[in-house]
Amino acid sequence: MGFFDRLAGKKTPVSSPVVPAPAPAPVATPASPALSGNIMPRLIAARAKLEAKDVPGAIAIYEEVLAVAGERADVLVTISGDLGTTGNLREITELIGPRYDAEKHGPATGLNLLQAYLALRNADAAQHVLDILFDLKRPDLEERLHGFSNAIADLMATGQMQENNPTAGGDPEQVQKAQISLVTISKPIWSYGLEAVGELFPPRPGNVRRVAFAQLALTGLANAAEFAKQPEEEMGRLSRAIPLWLAEAFSYSPSYAALAALGVHSMPGTPGHYAVFPAEWSTDNLRQLVDTAGAELDYIFTGALRQQSGDYEMILRVWEVKKFRERKQIALRWTPATADAELAKLHDYVRQFMEWNDGAAALPYAAPAAPRAWLETLGASATLFLAEKNVLAPDQLPELTGTFATTAAHAADNEAAAMACLTLHARARGLGINTPLPAQLFRSPLVEQARAAL
Repeated sequence: MGFFDRLAGKKTPVSSPVVPAPAPAPVATPASPALSGNIMPRLIAARAKLEAKDVPGAIAIYEEVLAVAGERADVLVTISGDLGTTGNLREITELIGPRYDAEKHGPATGLNLLQAYLALRNADAAQHVLDILFDLKRPDLEERLHGFSNAIADLMATGQMQENNPTAGGDPEQVQKAQISLVTISKPIWSYGLEAVGELFPPRPGNVRRVAFAQLALTGLANAAEFAKQPEEEMGRLSRAIPLWLAEAFSYSPSYAALAALGVHSMPGTPGHYAVFPAEWSTDNLRQLVDTAGAELDYIFTGALRQQSGDYEMILRVWEVKKFRERKQIALRWTPATADAELAKLHDYVRQFMEWNDGAAALPYAAPAAPRAWLETLGASATLFLAEKNVLAPDQLPELTGTFATTAAHAADNEAAAMACLTLHARARGLGINTPLPAQLFRSPLVEQARAAL
């Protein structure tokens, strides 16, 4: 585990707010004449609702428009501008942040988004947007962007002064000791404990690419710190299970060495609880991951996840570590009914984009038949593993009856599913949770060896 101190969701400083002098407030940009159909009238109607203080009504319209025209630069700049001039800054970050692509949408929306993050005193997210805007290499924006850079530096310095000031509130000794650590998982979470079975994954030559999959941010949370203290629930589990799943696939490739990075909030020597990241990772956070990974990294996957009205939205970013440059942005939406199909497409796309290949191994690669159920298994496996290692406190264990049933239902799908079921039940028993093994397991010599080892 490594120290990770910049994604914890700092308390709001009580000192005077930092105002970025070089930057004006977000300016509404007139909608492009290219807007057609009902989009322009809907945006005008949303603006009227904002002016009438009916923010929920405006947001409902914006979500309707973004569902059909969320890739259009003129739509995003209009929405972010109207929200900014009416003072609805958090809504900019929630609606526009997950969708913004600088190459596609241009700098105007990015500037509005950056100013919203600054006004909300979210220095890490502001820095992330600023880095993206600098990467556009626009000379006409250089002076303005340097002004934002100074404002972010001032905001960070103010936050650090607050944290180091014993009069700022709270117990200074506890503030100093409490920290967010990164737990790095360097092989499939269900394979821990099966070492006696032998090497399940392909050997790797010396020249491999190293890739890390970071825990996803959960955007739009009202109080991330309090949310994180509760026993694991669906969105938190997904934010950890998705990187675990992607890292697992790369364990089957002889060309890659993969790890998943999960955040845990604790004090030295005391079990704690999972960390929840309310904003996407900045380049500074990536550097901290590189420093704590224990090996040189070539690529890092970060991203954000949110749920609204039963639908799920996720964005993944692929970073090239050598230049700390964002190489790719992948957006995904699904509903409970389409989850398996959409998640399977994502998994296939990531493997294809990264030129993934499998190699000769004792355990052949098999994509899960039901990705959503597999994510439940992986998330629960990580929680029981960390509780077993005294990293998570016992009161952080959620009710797992449904997860045991889901895992058992797929234990006959393939060897990995059967082994995951075996290790999940073994860890549960070790923690005093009595649950019977399913009657049906995939039958193979490897599975029998795993059963004997456990």
